[in-house]
Amino acid sequence: MYIVKNSLRCIGRSKGRNILISIIALVIAVSSCLGLSIQQAAESAKESTLEELNITATISYDRSSMMNDIMGSKKSQGGGNGFDRDQFANMMGNAAALTLEEYQIYASAESVQDFYYTLTASFNGANDLLPVSDQTEDTESESNSGFGDFDKGKGLPGDDRGKMFSSSDFSVIGYSSDRSMTAFIDGTASVLEGGTMFEEGTTEKECVISEELALYNDLSVGDTIVLTNPLLESETYELKIVGFYTSSANNDLSMSMIGKNQDPANQLYMSAAALQTILDASDEASTTITDEDTGREKDSAVTGSISATYVFPNTEKYYAFEEEVRTLGLNDSYTVSSPDLTAFENSLTPLNTLSTMAGWFLVVILIIGAIILVVLNIFNVRERKYEVGVLTAMGMKKWKVAAQFMCEILVVTMIAVIIGAGIGGVCSVPVTNALLAGQVESQNSHQTQLNENFGRPGNFGGGIPGRNMDGMSSKIPDVGDAADYITEVNSAMNLTVVLQMLGVGLLLTLVSSMVSVSFIMRYDPLKILANRD
Repeated sequence: MYIVKNSLRCIGRSKGRNILISIIALVIAVSSCLGLSIQQAAESAKESTLEELNITATISYDRSSMMNDIMGSKKSQGGGNGFDRDQFANMMGNAAALTLEEYQIYASAESVQDFYYTLTASFNGANDLLPVSDQTEDTESESNSGFGDFDKGKGLPGDDRGKMFSSSDFSVIGYSSDRSMTAFIDGTASVLEGGTMFEEGTTEKECVISEELALYNDLSVGDTIVLTNPLLESETYELKIVGFYTSSANNDLSMSMIGKNQDPANQLYMSAAALQTILDASDEASTTITDEDTGREKDSAVTGSISATYVFPNTEKYYAFEEEVRTLGLNDSYTVSSPDLTAFENSLTPLNTLSTMAGWFLVVILIIGAIILVVLNIFNVRERKYEVGVLTAMGMKKWKVAAQFMCEILVVTMIAVIIGAGIGGVCSVPVTNALLAGQVESQNSHQTQLNENFGRPGNFGGGIPGRNMDGMSSKIPDVGDAADYITEVNSAMNLTVVLQMLGVGLLLTLVSSMVSVSFIMRYDPLKILANRD
């Protein structure tokens, strides 16, 4: 108790020196509070968003790994860096798409919360059913496409690969459940009044078509349309229209690899179970046909491609999923990936950059501040050397004298830290948001500069979907647009930062007092009193 009382008296006697120490400690405290708050804001943003993030994953063939295997095999055999086309073709031929049964086996993993899929197949229109197009017959000619017969599935001269791209009028997408119709769930698509969505899981041949396609062909709800097998026009299937949909995706046209515009309005939606019955019927009615140009035989059955999605309640379950599917039989040729997590990590880029900068700023401030406080405390001890000599000569142990000096520093420093924490807490949110806005602007400026350098918008890592602080998806920018990063935080100061600030105060006290303690422990009281001058 005597040490504490004497420390408080000494603080009052040396007001000027302690005020200077307090000011320095206050500056350090405010700077540290801002740095710690920025780091905490980044961590809180990540945690809160992950809690609300709907984590999905897909299984796809790992082509990059396959390429690495080919290159590694070539080098190990002394073949240099050349590319083995035959090996590539052989491996691609063995890369069979996963079947629905296989997808469902992996969906049985304990980590999976939900599973859904889409089934997509291509058909032509029969009778007067025409696909939506802004092209005339002339613009669809060979001269416009630039690919000649390749557009028609004939391939390039001496090449039979063109058969892979036999054109079709419509894409029919079958949904396994209502949950798989994400465009209707997030509001980018909706069924128009007067119609309805087909029943979930129904096997009835009912479909929903785009409003544009309906207007283009003068169709009404209840009408029947006829689709044909692109490879066998005599094979037809009737679908009943139960509704029309409108979608923001129909505002965009995508360019296919053969140079022909694929209009999203030509997509027909139906139940995956119903589409599967059509594919099964096509398989039963299939026949072998011979390509007139290549002479190659092929099956006429309409085939569908499956896109399966797995849903997880949290990131831990997602990371556990990959190990589980390997146990269930998924080989290393396939990879598990989550576009949601990738987009989420990218949306945090400015905030993470700011957090890193704040961390380095905090380290520099603490080092400089500690050095200044050490120097001030050295002068403090040297000025009060006679006081140390008197106290030790009176029988007070040196460690108690050192404890008194440490107590003085602790009181002055902690008062400054508490005041600094209050100031930093008030300023943390506006300062963090101002700095974050600068980081976002820097990221977007970089994206804009890349667009200007290339003379066109491009996917250079900037146009990525972001997340808001509430965890809900924000708008997904077009390729080349400025990304919708997290642009503001609502809270940066919390109990964690307060505890960290107390730790900073204790750290400064210990560091700044260690030198003074070492001086006190080396002092000889008799020499001090003998050399009072």
